[in-house]
Amino acid sequence: MSSDRPGLTHIGATGEAHMVDVGDKAETVRVAMAEGQVRMAAETLQIIRDGNAKKGDVIATARIAGIMAAKQTSNLIP
Repeated sequence: MSSDRPGLTHIGATGEAHMVDVGDKAETVRVAMAEGQVRMAAETLQIIRDGNAKKGDVIATARIAGIMAAKQTSNLIP
């Protein structure tokens, strides 16, 4: 990095990571969006759409898993 631009505050000069105090940092509103693809057999998709999966509602389970994962983001990505 050039000397006129600051580096990352949580990375030391030799590349080691360390905690940074963010107690005085102003709160901000942030929005994140994600997109993905799931490949499956046409028969599997039809079972999901019809609500006939042996273990219950696949879409509801995926939705709950996504919400739970989002709530854990601060624990996974410091």
